[in-house]
Amino acid sequence: MLISGLFVGIALGFVMQRGRFCVTGAFRDVWVTRNTRWLTAFMVVVAVQSIGVFALDAAGVISLDSGPFPWLATIVGGLIFGFAIVLAGGCATGTYYRAGEGLVGSWLALITYALFAAVMKTGPLAGFTTSMRSVTVEQSTFHSVLNVSPWILVAVLTGGVALAVRHHLSKPKFTMATPPPSKTGLAHLLFEKPWNAFATAVVIGLIAILAWPLSWATGREAGLGITTPSSNAVNYLVTGDPELVDWGVFLVLGILVGSFIAAKGSGEFRIRIPDANTVHKSLGGGALMGVGAALAGGCTIGNAMVETAQFSFQGWTALVCMILGTGLAARLTIMKRRPPAPAGTASRAASSAASQTAPAAAGARSRRRPHPMTRCHPTTHC
Repeated sequence: MLISGLFVGIALGFVMQRGRFCVTGAFRDVWVTRNTRWLTAFMVVVAVQSIGVFALDAAGVISLDSGPFPWLATIVGGLIFGFAIVLAGGCATGTYYRAGEGLVGSWLALITYALFAAVMKTGPLAGFTTSMRSVTVEQSTFHSVLNVSPWILVAVLTGGVALAVRHHLSKPKFTMATPPPSKTGLAHLLFEKPWNAFATAVVIGLIAILAWPLSWATGREAGLGITTPSSNAVNYLVTGDPELVDWGVFLVLGILVGSFIAAKGSGEFRIRIPDANTVHKSLGGGALMGVGAALAGGCTIGNAMVETAQFSFQGWTALVCMILGTGLAARLTIMKRRPPAPAGTASRAASSAASQTAPAAAGARSRRRPHPMTRCHPTTHC
């Protein structure tokens, strides 16, 4: 049954690569472009998975059980991880799938991420991690504190996300000129046609649901997760202990395989050598990702996607802190590099806008603001 982890990973890597599902971009867009389209898509994954997880729990297929909330480590680790993913050019899963596209910078970030996750979880700094995560409060989930059925929270979350999706779908669509399709049928759909953000999110949510019973059947009582499997892979390479190769290790290997298949089939695979500055940022960002994820108890998948679906305090606290950390990194590394607008630009733009009709102005705004999907291009870091 361990091999099922490989197939789930292949599906996840394929879908995330073809859907350009970049969590780092989703968090960064909130600060840089004030756009929440991809953050909304991310929350679609959480909502879909939440429905499935509590249905599986109610059916007795799995049993959800949350321990005490390690608030200090979650806050510190979430901030570090959010800052790190901007430097590394992608979150943990994003780094895996972009490594499968041939980005050498992502290879470097992936190596230091897995290495430092192992250092923090089972290596020389394991004691520090344990000490930080021992600062806890007993309350662990929202529904246990509120003394309500989790299905009430599922309904609230699903309704709120549905409204947000409707808001984004009601906006004018940005269209780009594209060359004529070179593929037809299923090949065109899978490898050539751009994927809708929200449709991609639903598919990822379904994959996340499927991961629970398949992983549970092997004795690994968890859903999708990246940090611990990455740490286990490093420890296996060092010790050769076969017990470390569990369902999660097959999962992360599958993400690499699936993203490679997707990139190769769509013509997006190419070995790309980064410059020296990107190498430094990738190595440092990957290391900080490993530190932050180990402290927080998970990355953007294990915490921000899986724990949130269970309405745990750890998951939602980590999600907020990761977004804040991403905002800080964006301000220091992206937004401060923007050249100031020339004097008089604002007044000239306002005068020009006033002379246009409303439809023309709306069209101009659409042309000036590229669709968020176009920013995470396969030839660059996300």
